[in-house]
Amino acid sequence: DLKEELRTMYIAAGVKGTQMVFLMTDSQIVNEQFLVYINGILTSGWIADLFPKEDIDNILGSIGNDAKAAGIPDTPEARLAYFISRVRRNLHVVLAFSPVGDTFRIRARRFPGLVNCTGIDQFHPWPRDALV
Repeated sequence: DLKEELRTMYIAAGVKGTQMVFLMTDSQIVNEQFLVYINGILTSGWIADLFPKEDIDNILGSIGNDAKAAGIPDTPEARLAYFISRVRRNLHVVLAFSPVGDTFRIRARRFPGLVNCTGIDQFHPWPRDALV
């Protein structure tokens, strides 16, 4: 379950401050919902409905001392923004997608974060259609 994995990674990166890499290839995308999650991570750092309200309250309580030490105001909104900033700093996303065929083009159109919020490294020449 990708959502459960992401919860675990968010807590490790945002609460514990653990640096980690999330690596996903295009062949691992068995459900397009995965791309909704990845797009959220890339564009804003937040995935809607990833945590229930009770878990968010626990997370915000867990980072209270760190947030206070960093000079973050003691409000839920400020603590959530601090949590997201820690996740963005510590969770690195690596996507290994092939540009061959229509799949990548369609996904890039539907989920703009895949292109707008990433750095693209080409290991082999891309077909002209993929670049267009």
